[in-house]
Amino acid sequence: MTGSNIIDLTPEMLAAAAESKAWPFEEAKKVIARYKGKDFPETVLFETGYGPSGLPHIGTFGEVARTTMVRHAFRVLTQDKVKTKLLCFSDDMDGMRKIPESVPDRAALEPYLHMPLTSVPNPFGGDYASFADHNNAMLCRFLDTFGFDYEFASATQYYKAGRFDEVLLRAAERYDEIMGVMLPTLGPERQATYSPFLPVSPKSGRVLYVPMKNVDAKAGTITFDDGGTETTLPVTGGRVKLQWKPDFGMRWAALGVDFEMFGKDHQTNAVIYDRICNILGGRAPEHFVYELFLDEEGQKISKSKGNGLTIDEWLTYAPTESLGLYMYQRPRQAKKLYFDVIPKAVDEYYAFLGAYPRQDWKERLGNPVWHMHDGNPPAIDLPVPFALLLNLVSASNAHDKAVLWGFISRHAPGVTPKTHPELDRLTGYAIRYFDDFVKPTKVYRAADEVEREALAKLSDALGALPQGADGEAIQNAALNVARKIERYQDHSKQSPEGGPGVSVAFFQMIYQVLIGQERGPRFGSFAALYGIAETRALIERALAGQLAA
Repeated sequence: MTGSNIIDLTPEMLAAAAESKAWPFEEAKKVIARYKGKDFPETVLFETGYGPSGLPHIGTFGEVARTTMVRHAFRVLTQDKVKTKLLCFSDDMDGMRKIPESVPDRAALEPYLHMPLTSVPNPFGGDYASFADHNNAMLCRFLDTFGFDYEFASATQYYKAGRFDEVLLRAAERYDEIMGVMLPTLGPERQATYSPFLPVSPKSGRVLYVPMKNVDAKAGTITFDDGGTETTLPVTGGRVKLQWKPDFGMRWAALGVDFEMFGKDHQTNAVIYDRICNILGGRAPEHFVYELFLDEEGQKISKSKGNGLTIDEWLTYAPTESLGLYMYQRPRQAKKLYFDVIPKAVDEYYAFLGAYPRQDWKERLGNPVWHMHDGNPPAIDLPVPFALLLNLVSASNAHDKAVLWGFISRHAPGVTPKTHPELDRLTGYAIRYFDDFVKPTKVYRAADEVEREALAKLSDALGALPQGADGEAIQNAALNVARKIERYQDHSKQSPEGGPGVSVAFFQMIYQVLIGQERGPRFGSFAALYGIAETRALIERALAGQLAA
């Protein structure tokens, strides 16, 4: 996901890209259409915004990952002849409106409420000078682990260095126009005190939400009441910042942003950002509105609440690529971010990766791995899916990778940690995930009489199979057992012999009784990997009442 690699452009790929309906191409085409009939600027600017009011969460990463995908699609469509840049902008001059729940000592930060986040002490320890500096560093550390090609920008530094001075002076000149946009969006009480300018108090250091007594466009100053003292400050040099809605538009105008995506919670404000950008002499960028990320309870994830998965939590249990896939898929659909989604994301990633070499260019450009890997997805052979590894850990009670590799190497001769390092990496993830999330929730249940008879017949059928029987043979043997048991017959399906098919309840029963889980991967694949003798021994333990006990 670097966004800066050399792109191998072929005529076939370019033709497919021009027709591709994949969402990164659709968004990139909007940026190209923006300059139809005129030259591109020296650098086309893609931007993402981040508020360091709390530790960066996966949603923040998602914005950068998705914007990188659009940037790469733009590079392909323009045959990489246009310089591009991704700017990750931190709104770290914002006042700390409330103390995040996730900080170690909340009381210690109370004296710093409403101060710019770069003036709030760092509560986490280490060498970072402020709360914002720590959170900014955590963001950059994570983005760097993914190899993103980006430039980090601090609002505090940009304001203080005068990067926004020209547009801030223009905002003073066009103060009435900005108020004309903002006031109709506010209630009567807020209208009475609202100002787009937020001075930083020379007395307290706090960001002040106070009405303006005077805005002097010629002098480039604002006058306001600061705790009983009438104070005049220049709007330049970092002494004043803008309210967040005008700040969006100001930043776009000052920097010449061409593309920025944001969450659905910003959608109703987008027209305000655009109008203020235009008032300040800029041209609003192209937008992409994505749906929100939700926690397990369906609540929006929040930096200050610390709900939902953290970046580090996901990467404790799954490779980074699985998270990249999760960000690519269905960005306009609300998505839950909690631990249960991880195994599926892992297996889907490797399934897409496995399909890629067999696809033509049209299919490849619709394959998430092409976008995730800047058009160069790696060639990885994964003989055992992640979900199957999880069930192998569950059945074998493995606590180290060597135990799992004993099963894997027997099932797939020649497959070792050295020949398949990616699979070795996944075995570690599977053990950690099982220990922390599967094992505590495992509930074995005893089999009733019908189930006991079914399991006994299943064991007999497995024992009758030839040595080395593969997953398909094992699956068919299990189906043949179930077809003869009325409880597991599904009359809406038809067996190869013309009789009823098999209900999913049969395999659900197997996993509930033998593994202590509600579901699992294909039974034949699991039994082939675990071993027929081991599977029969597991059935015997269940029938003896040793598992449910």
